[in-house]
Amino acid sequence: MVVLADPTTVKVYTVNGSASGSSSSLPDWLTRKRAVKGKGKRNAVREQVESTIELIQHFEFPEASNRVKTTRDGHHTIATGTYKPQIRVWDLDQLSLKFERHTDAENVDFVMLSDDWTKSIHLQNDRSVELHTQGGFHYRTRIPRFGRALAYHFPSCDALFAASGPEIFRLNLDQGRFMNPLFLQGEGGEEIAGVNIIDINPAHQLFGFGVDGNGTVEFWDPRSRARVGILRLPKERLLPVGAALPALPGVDDGSGQSLSATAISSRPDGLSYAIGTSSGHTLLYDIRSARPLAIKDQGYGLPVKNVSWIEGGNRVAGDGLVLSADKKVIKIWDRNSPETNFASITPASDINDVHHVPNSGLLLLANEGIQMTTYFIPQLGPAPRWASFLENLTEEMEDQTMRTAYKDYKFITRDELASLGLEHLIGTPTLKPYMHGYFLSLALYDAARVIANPYVYAEHRERAVREKMDKLAESRIRAPKNALAGVKVNKALATKIRKEEERAKKKDERKRAKKAAEAGSEGDAMNMDEEDSEAEGQAIKERPSLLNDPRFAALFENPEFEVDESTREYALLNPSAVAHRQTRDAAVKGGKTKTAVEEEEEESDKTSSDGLSDSKESESGGEESEDSDAAGALWTDDIRARMAARNSARSQWRSQPRQRTPKVNLVPLHAQAPGAGRSTDKNASFGQRRSISSTAGNGKGKARADTVGAHHTGDGGMEISFMPKSSGTYDSDEDMDGSHRATGKGGAKGKMEARRKGVETFGAGMERGGEEPGRELSESERRGRMHRRKGMRSGSKNTFRSR
Repeated sequence: MVVLADPTTVKVYTVNGSASGSSSSLPDWLTRKRAVKGKGKRNAVREQVESTIELIQHFEFPEASNRVKTTRDGHHTIATGTYKPQIRVWDLDQLSLKFERHTDAENVDFVMLSDDWTKSIHLQNDRSVELHTQGGFHYRTRIPRFGRALAYHFPSCDALFAASGPEIFRLNLDQGRFMNPLFLQGEGGEEIAGVNIIDINPAHQLFGFGVDGNGTVEFWDPRSRARVGILRLPKERLLPVGAALPALPGVDDGSGQSLSATAISSRPDGLSYAIGTSSGHTLLYDIRSARPLAIKDQGYGLPVKNVSWIEGGNRVAGDGLVLSADKKVIKIWDRNSPETNFASITPASDINDVHHVPNSGLLLLANEGIQMTTYFIPQLGPAPRWASFLENLTEEMEDQTMRTAYKDYKFITRDELASLGLEHLIGTPTLKPYMHGYFLSLALYDAARVIANPYVYAEHRERAVREKMDKLAESRIRAPKNALAGVKVNKALATKIRKEEERAKKKDERKRAKKAAEAGSEGDAMNMDEEDSEAEGQAIKERPSLLNDPRFAALFENPEFEVDESTREYALLNPSAVAHRQTRDAAVKGGKTKTAVEEEEEESDKTSSDGLSDSKESESGGEESEDSDAAGALWTDDIRARMAARNSARSQWRSQPRQRTPKVNLVPLHAQAPGAGRSTDKNASFGQRRSISSTAGNGKGKARADTVGAHHTGDGGMEISFMPKSSGTYDSDEDMDGSHRATGKGGAKGKMEARRKGVETFGAGMERGGEEPGRELSESERRGRMHRRKGMRSGSKNTFRSR
């Protein structure tokens, strides 16, 4: 399995063991299968991980593994585990298990005394110490307290045992006896609860003891067997106020506020130390300074189990990488930038021990699972000599894993599950929940589909035949090559777009030809710039359209985007195309076509004629939800109801007998006799009214007409000339009609208005004269108005202004 362990695209390959959440994007039920062997009651069940490789054969324990290490010569791997407690050795040259050896108690820690696997010392959890050789178990002894850690000092042949107490027990393998222990004391002389870890610096052999409870690390000189320094961890930075840490079993008193050093690793340069704490932090120190150089938080708040310096072979980050691991996660980071992870791995099982194979990118894990895990990180280093084939094998494994992972499964949604009648399988191992649906076995899916629809095969066969016939029909059309390549649906639209493009292209070519002709007519512009012409041609070729735009590729490939030309919306948007199609269909069938409006009216007639449907709709209309358009008052005008009412009224009018009663007032053919007085008939024509008015005047009208200068024209018209008089006035509007004459001074009272002295009236309300004696006119009155009236509307404001 492979995972991008970090945004920097660091790939981590699982070459042994089970896939985890971070080391594989595939679920566990997909990568693991159970194979049952045997026919008796006791069937042998074995789990098999698919799409992975097994780098080391039988790299596992019956229940769990405790510790794992490789020999200094690099040819063997040794691990301890349970249950039953045992020691196993694998030959890396053969990539297989060499032997296994059982012990009486579970192993706590062990150290290889030789460069190969032949000599080793083991610390057991029953306070016993065992020495093993090539032939098997060699010797056993006991220590006074339960041991926690083990280290071996090669120059003095002393094996150091850290236990639940202040003593560090020393067993000299050269003399075969225990030496005086090293007694640790606190700064104020308080008693120490225990020592969790021992480290021996390979450069100057300085002992480092991680003390439990008081948050210190003591350094001892093996020559004087005395403390030479003490390092105090920054408790105020690692344990904020009010923080509660889980108590270590058998170590803490349950207060949860103690700080302990749980892991120590010294760098071969002899100056740098990496210290892991019970709070889940890793601190980097220089032996010459009491302040940490860097602090790394694991993020889980669990005690750090392993810290180590990764030296040599780093392809990407170089030297100076630090590996820190707690029970849940492994983090590899640079000492200069601890906030950024080079790689982060979260195995499927809890981690007990992590070992980095020197000068390579291989990690070995002892965990709480049956199978031990091996990770290969190419960016961290090359593959070991005994596994050089990993360089090419992992790349092939990455390609094949995702290609064939889901080939036997079908993803279905809950709606599809209900249509197949398989809802009762929800919650069973048959359905694998994933995102918004389920994964189902492909064989079961095919069987359920056939049961749900027995005619699925016939439909499939008919669809295949139809597709083949359509393909053959397309081949008969002699279309230009690559004209509409890749167009599967909406071919009419594609053809229309292609024609428009060709029309635009021809238009551009004509413009270019015209431009070239104009340029060629001049003497200094005989040759056009080739680069400009090529750029214009390229712009014409690359002009964006629906056919060459990848965003709209599905419009001509996916059948779900096919344009339905039989819908009303298409008819409203493309009336000419629909009319042409209807005319063509009518010509073929010999019938009369209907427009979109007629089809809508016919549909409305059918709806309105069905009284039951209307009543049902009216009854059920009150039960509709408030989310409808009518309830929301978004569109209260029911167009269909209005059209139905109009059609029903039209049908009623058609059903009644047709009696045309025109409302036009016709003029009678014969003139009516003139009536008494001035009353006229409203049905009389203009000539009749004129003759009546002329005869009713008895000469007075003629005299008035002559007075005002009225005469008749040849085409039946009449012209009137008005000449104002200075000696007389018209008393009223009736005088203008000819009904009364101007009477002058002797007119009757009540009908004539007394004339003012010296005032001459003419026209409609116009006067002249009548100025008051002795009154002088003002300058404005004498010369007239010289400025525009204020407060009046200007005519310029009535002009139309364009928007």
